[in-house]
Amino acid sequence: MAATTLRLPAFTTAHSHVFQRAMRGLAQRPGPGGTDDFWSWRTAMYNLAASMTPERLSQVARVAYRELRLTGVLTVGEFHYLHHQPDGTPYAQRTLLADLLIDAARAEGLRIALLRAVYHRAGPGRPPEGAQRRFCDEELDMVFRDVEELQARYRGASDVRIGLAPHSVRAVPPSWLGPLAAFAAERGLPFHMHVAEQPGEVESCLAETGRRPVELLDQEGVLQLGAKMVAVHGTHLMPEEAARLGRQGCFVCINATTERDLGDGHPNLGALRKAGVRLCTGIDSYVMTDPFEEMRGIELGERLRTLQRVTERQETPTLAERLWAAASIEGAKSLGFEDAGGVVLLDLTHPTFALVDPEYLLDAAVFSAGPSVVKGVESEVPDDTQGRL
Repeated sequence: MAATTLRLPAFTTAHSHVFQRAMRGLAQRPGPGGTDDFWSWRTAMYNLAASMTPERLSQVARVAYRELRLTGVLTVGEFHYLHHQPDGTPYAQRTLLADLLIDAARAEGLRIALLRAVYHRAGPGRPPEGAQRRFCDEELDMVFRDVEELQARYRGASDVRIGLAPHSVRAVPPSWLGPLAAFAAERGLPFHMHVAEQPGEVESCLAETGRRPVELLDQEGVLQLGAKMVAVHGTHLMPEEAARLGRQGCFVCINATTERDLGDGHPNLGALRKAGVRLCTGIDSYVMTDPFEEMRGIELGERLRTLQRVTERQETPTLAERLWAAASIEGAKSLGFEDAGGVVLLDLTHPTFALVDPEYLLDAAVFSAGPSVVKGVESEVPDDTQGRL
């Protein structure tokens, strides 16, 4: 009898801003001023961030994380920067909101890497504005204290990792980057950072430092973190920057559905591949919750960018195998986990797989399937029964 279920490594979303799940549908109409771009979307996002209470954040996180698991995700990297009260005053328990997110992920059956974000300014020479006050810390010691407290609280937990996440070169002064990298290196922490998401970010970095973002990170010792370093987006990297990332074994996390929703663009995947940069994927803003779409978006975005089909000619492992690995095992490793944490079960009786030759089932899953083919996930299965590519 033919198999009716395909068992594969469960998905990982390596980049999540979970509170933005409450924005779904709210920023899809033309805004005032006649121009809609990342920056106009950010204004709407800041309005949401300013209104978020601990109770509301917990409620939104439960909904978002439940949806992730239903689509085949077992591991989430939460890039958490909503730290304080609306006026910037820390909560009595400074890590209150981080703990709420960890509780929510566990309650919905997910492993979580809580990536404690670092934010200090609106930009070079500009103090935090509006909702940014909720994100910001005046001193690095406050960041380090929070991370150490979270590490102590969850030490030994198999389903929780703590990491460090400088928001961007726009939000973090250059003088902070070296100490942050040293702190992460000493403790073996995952280190995630938005890098070159917007042309304006690159231009601002050049104006302040005379260097492009990756050049600055290399100078400050961030790239020396190797596979612990995850450059999120990487949309506007130059090939030489990709080469720097590749030489150090760093990751780039591509968030295809968010990048196209925000009009960010698509990274030069050819340059990343040539440089040997490791890839992972993220749900990011929750404009949709579809890890299949994030996975194939890596390749399909490159086809749009280059006007070519099948942009990677390597035969083994196949393109489908490499994309699934990026969306599952590689993402988990970028968060400090050793494996995917379990398997996702795909229903081979679903109409998506009708008429598909068994040899091409994975190709069909990667390029044609969606969450409706997911029968469920199994956590922490023994190594000898884990799904393999």
